[in-house]
Amino acid sequence: MSTPNRVYIARLAGVAVFDPNGDQVGRVRDAVARLRQTQRPPEVVGLVAEMPMRRRIFLSINRITSIEADAVVLGSGTLNLRRFEKRPNELLVLQELLDRRVQLEGGQAGTVVDVAMECARGGEWSLTRVAVREQTGRLTRRGHLHQVEWDRVRGLSDIAANRGTANLLAVLEDMRPADLANALQDLPDARRNEVAAALDDVRLADVLSELPEHDQVEILAALDRERAADVLEEMDPDDAADLLNELPPPEQDVLLDLMEPDEANPVRQLLRYASGTAGSVMTSEPVILPPDATVAEALARIREEQLSPAVAAQVFVTRAPMTTPTGRYLGMVHFQRLLREPPADLLGGVVVNDIDPLRPTTPLPEITRRMATYDLVAMPVVDRNNRLVGAVTVDDVLDHSLPPDWRDRDAVPAPGATETTDAAGG
Repeated sequence: MSTPNRVYIARLAGVAVFDPNGDQVGRVRDAVARLRQTQRPPEVVGLVAEMPMRRRIFLSINRITSIEADAVVLGSGTLNLRRFEKRPNELLVLQELLDRRVQLEGGQAGTVVDVAMECARGGEWSLTRVAVREQTGRLTRRGHLHQVEWDRVRGLSDIAANRGTANLLAVLEDMRPADLANALQDLPDARRNEVAAALDDVRLADVLSELPEHDQVEILAALDRERAADVLEEMDPDDAADLLNELPPPEQDVLLDLMEPDEANPVRQLLRYASGTAGSVMTSEPVILPPDATVAEALARIREEQLSPAVAAQVFVTRAPMTTPTGRYLGMVHFQRLLREPPADLLGGVVVNDIDPLRPTTPLPEITRRMATYDLVAMPVVDRNNRLVGAVTVDDVLDHSLPPDWRDRDAVPAPGATETTDAAGG
């Protein structure tokens, strides 16, 4: 394999990183450049790679033996697993330069859409060229794309420069919500809030659910209240309730009043339950069907794309009404049982009710023991009248059993991390 002399860094985002044995280490998330005291372009000192458990590490440019369109390969040696931390004289290329508003030599305004690094004969990599799209002032027309030398662009060193979000979002768009949440934690607060606000409501709702609570609150507070209410409507009711629980009661009431009643009512119900109980961690929207529904109908429901794997793993069977709180709870059917039964059979004939459901007041340790005992991924929650009010899923239990800061990137240790001192930067 060979390394091209010029590499555009935005195209590297998400590319897999492999060690000399061919094992994947992580994925490229950014490049680190060191600012110089002279007018020379910044020196590229390495890449930032994201490993499992959302940990970002520094890869020295001297350790990289090959850069291809679909792979970055490292040479032999011990990998430094210390969490990456940017030094004062360093620049994160994608995070800090994409969408920056700059001026070309002729005075034409433009926006940075990519930055290239090049390798000199001595093996030193530098930021040498910038892809800049002209600003036309017309919504229906895209400006010309210029590829110019670094020193022919003004505004690259202005840290306080105004920036948009379109190009950074394009780099981040294919990430899973959990990975995007991790990427947002690496951004300065103001930049993080700009990028979050530029996401559509559904995407932002998914990402908020993966962020630490303090970041959720800060991002929500940066939105206008109407937009914040729209995002809360797109969240699962239990996630929305968890987030609202972090806000003062008056702010909770304002946002709930701005939400559509059908979306707000389940959240209001969840907010009434004491913390650490089944009522506080359950979802109020499990898959619910009547006993005269067919196996085929049940299979069609659990195929719905928006359902999480834990919620789609079983169907709860109740008397009408079919929304929580339902009519009398009859039992549940796991999807494996559904796959074994004739499609025309009725759920009332295959329902299982040999495990006592939870009560809203059941404490979390008891829920954990019972789910582990019976190898369940979800358990029903019923009120005193045996009406289904929700279901606790295994992801709910894990989320609330881990330390409160488990989503915070700074609090996540790298399993089996081996720290070394031979890496530069980071």
